[in-house]
Amino acid sequence: MPAATRPVALTPAQSAALRHVRAVALRDRSTALATIARHLAGSGAGHHPEQLIAAITGAGGLTVNFHPDRLIAGGRTVAEALAEEGSYRSQFVTGISNGGLTAYPGGDRDRWEEAMFGGAYQAPGVRPAERPVYGGLNLLDHPDGACPRFGSCHLRLRPEVLARTTFCFGDSHLGPKDFGTVDVAEPVLAALLEATATGVSLGVAGMDTARLVATVLRRRERQAWAPGSAGRALDDYVEAQVHGGIELARDVEAIVVDPSFRDTDTGRVLARIAHRCGIELLFHSGFALPVEDVGPDFRGPAIPALAARVHAEFGTPGAPVDAALIGRAAASVVREPQRWADRGPTADTLQHLKQLWHVLVWFGAPRA
Repeated sequence: MPAATRPVALTPAQSAALRHVRAVALRDRSTALATIARHLAGSGAGHHPEQLIAAITGAGGLTVNFHPDRLIAGGRTVAEALAEEGSYRSQFVTGISNGGLTAYPGGDRDRWEEAMFGGAYQAPGVRPAERPVYGGLNLLDHPDGACPRFGSCHLRLRPEVLARTTFCFGDSHLGPKDFGTVDVAEPVLAALLEATATGVSLGVAGMDTARLVATVLRRRERQAWAPGSAGRALDDYVEAQVHGGIELARDVEAIVVDPSFRDTDTGRVLARIAHRCGIELLFHSGFALPVEDVGPDFRGPAIPALAARVHAEFGTPGAPVDAALIGRAAASVVREPQRWADRGPTADTLQHLKQLWHVLVWFGAPRA
């Protein structure tokens, strides 16, 4: 049987997590259906709820954003670990995160997962490697992935992975109330339509229900991926939790790369992974921002000075801030913390670099 279609054997903890979320979604399904019908009727979209639900669950569109040049335990980059292990691992295994680093027993991530999955992963004997991997449902096919907050590149997963994926509307650290699975997606869709009524949906300003429905249905009909305008969805996404792991050769159909990694060591590692695993290597349009355009308002007054320092020490005159530049600085903070000691604790500097990445995503233009 080809690797892409080989069934995935879930552990008892993973199966229990899926069952728990599905039971919660079933409990809320009837209320959600009423909400969906109300929004569709009020929008004049002209579609029935089941059409939209089928489009969402049938289109797939799972993406997992990551920074390929960040360092994990042992000094390897994420890209090097992917190449050596052939798997994408959770924060509980890697010890790094592009969000909050709280994946340890009793930490915030542990408590969030306990609430979301009914304590399935807190059962005796559950190993860190059994924990879910986080991504997003890329309903609008954003070329920068569903959740660019968490990385400049992303894995596009095969549709088969949907069967062992749970969803919530919004990031799990915010304590979401709306959950779903591929066969009981109504609560998540209802929450998405409620949010769309405020005028923003999945990172796109000015989105309304009719436009959202038309875009999702059109996306389902389109076969070929093509880079377009970045979604920039820093805070507005359907989070996906993949249970049963992500094996590159089995579960990934493409690696989508930020163009700042062309002709770099990191880019070459990603290209080798794609070639060895028989998956596509694609590029989105990327983000570039002149260093003088990094302002203080979006992520705070510490960020412009940090951007200027990063550019002076790791960039070239006249070149913009981009993903690879921020990555070089992040690696330096880990490898030579004394170089950054004047800025305070290492954790604070790494957090500020994450915030600089957010500024780049929000304000950056496509790379020339």
